[in-house]
Amino acid sequence: MKIEPNRNRLAIRMIRWLPRPLRAVIISCVLLGMPASLAAQERALALPLPVPGLVYTNYRVTSVPWSIHVVRVDRTNAAFELHSVHAEQRAVGLDTLSSQLAGINRDLGLPVAGINGDFYQRRDRNFMGDPRGLQISDSVLFSASADRTAFWVDTNGQPQLGTVLSKFRAIIPRAAPVAFGLNEPRASAKAVLYTPSMGTTTHTSGGRELILEQAEDSPWLPLRIGTTYTARVKAVRETGNSPLGEDAMVLSFGAGLARTLPALTNGTLIRLITGTSPELTGVSTAISGGPVLIQDGKRQRDFGADQDSFEFSSMQERHPRSALGWNSRFFFLVEVDGRQWGLSDGMTLDELSAFMAKLGCEQAMNLDGGGSATIWFNGRVRNRPCDGHEREIANSLAVIRKSERPAAGLATTPSSSSP
Repeated sequence: MKIEPNRNRLAIRMIRWLPRPLRAVIISCVLLGMPASLAAQERALALPLPVPGLVYTNYRVTSVPWSIHVVRVDRTNAAFELHSVHAEQRAVGLDTLSSQLAGINRDLGLPVAGINGDFYQRRDRNFMGDPRGLQISDSVLFSASADRTAFWVDTNGQPQLGTVLSKFRAIIPRAAPVAFGLNEPRASAKAVLYTPSMGTTTHTSGGRELILEQAEDSPWLPLRIGTTYTARVKAVRETGNSPLGEDAMVLSFGAGLARTLPALTNGTLIRLITGTSPELTGVSTAISGGPVLIQDGKRQRDFGADQDSFEFSSMQERHPRSALGWNSRFFFLVEVDGRQWGLSDGMTLDELSAFMAKLGCEQAMNLDGGGSATIWFNGRVRNRPCDGHEREIANSLAVIRKSERPAAGLATTPSSSSP
């Protein structure tokens, strides 16, 4: 498909010789003010009537170049829902976006679009695919918040964006409340709760581990956000790597923390609290990312608040990017290809926030990028991942069409709409 050439091509070539910071500012201004006829050519694919509301667009800006993929979801159409998905429906592990969507329970509906999700653990073999932040999938709590940016759908069905602070606490007799993480690597001075969604064992070494069973009249598995559980100690282990049964959890203390705790025996009752700030009780879908790109209609400028130093430096450079945004009418799944000469350079976070604003987003959050940046629509990946193939990732965000039976394939129709 031929993309309409930019009539200001000579001027754009001259811009390329300017210093990098000045060039980035000018290109951002061009992006915000460029007429749609010069900035992009659009394709739209929509569900057959009478279920409208889903549109895919590939924008091409040849002057940079950029190849930007956008799925727009009509929020007024009750047939569509957003669901977070984790590889193999577990708390750890890696799989491609295509495989994650294919594994969605068809009782929920048919996946029609999806995008890669949170940053994740890649270095620890036993915890590869552990999300950096919060994940709730179909009401099951897989990963705790690490005081990072998150997206969630509240109990009124409204999308929310903000920093979620963990208030996970274990209340142990004769001890101060102990903060704990969830299904993640355990440090010497930390506590981590492991659930069956972690796998068959805790993959820990040393420390002290409490095998927990359900106490009478207490809620139990699967673990949910904003809930208080009463657990009974079934066994105490000092060697680590405790087994995880279908109906058991393990509260694991690193060696440094274990030395500060009282001796605990079989039968001891412990309370586990999965609270957060803000309160997320009843939330069935949540996924982390960050940083925030747009909040309450205002483009953000401080992109380093919830990122490590390596991520912060990369955010000032052009890379493949993924993002989620919305306004009162639409959700937007956005992926920008990058690191591919002649096709797409990728974007800085400032350029990405400018594009999300151009789409009309009032709220927007960055997702994992680089080789993880992938967008899927109508049965296949639509972008060109910079690795040359789909990368295995930890989790994703899926658009599901609710239905009693599988929907028909998506039809291709022309469209003249533009951001």
